[in-house]
Amino acid sequence: MIYTKLTKKAMKLCFEKHKDQVDRCGIPYPFHPFHVAESMMDEDTTCVALLHDIVEDSDMALEQLHDEGFPDEVVEAVKLLTHDESVPYFEYVAVLKDNKIAREVKMADLKHNSDISRLDVVTDRDLKRMEKYKKAFEILEQ
Repeated sequence: MIYTKLTKKAMKLCFEKHKDQVDRCGIPYPFHPFHVAESMMDEDTTCVALLHDIVEDSDMALEQLHDEGFPDEVVEAVKLLTHDESVPYFEYVAVLKDNKIAREVKMADLKHNSDISRLDVVTDRDLKRMEKYKKAFEILEQ
């Protein structure tokens, strides 16, 4: 991870907006975007990884990211990664794959989400979700 001024801002914002959230196993949610960000190699992808769920899972709006000083490329990638529930999942994935930053972050996100060792108990629902993630990954690799 690259620790620039903008990345530090993204880290703080990520923590602030997700600090009271937990994942399905009760682990503090900020660990997920931090983990995704650790595999990124430049400032834009690192910031997007940290912010990839912030609009979808908090009260943060895309316009606020601009106001915070994030560049258009970062805000656009976060926008693409924000899944509108009215859009079918695989259509959403197909659209974001054309944006290099969003694609790279989504692939890392799917990889982390597919790690079932994070789960205390693996259910049939979890296995179905793994199949969904596998198909999404295949779309992104095309």
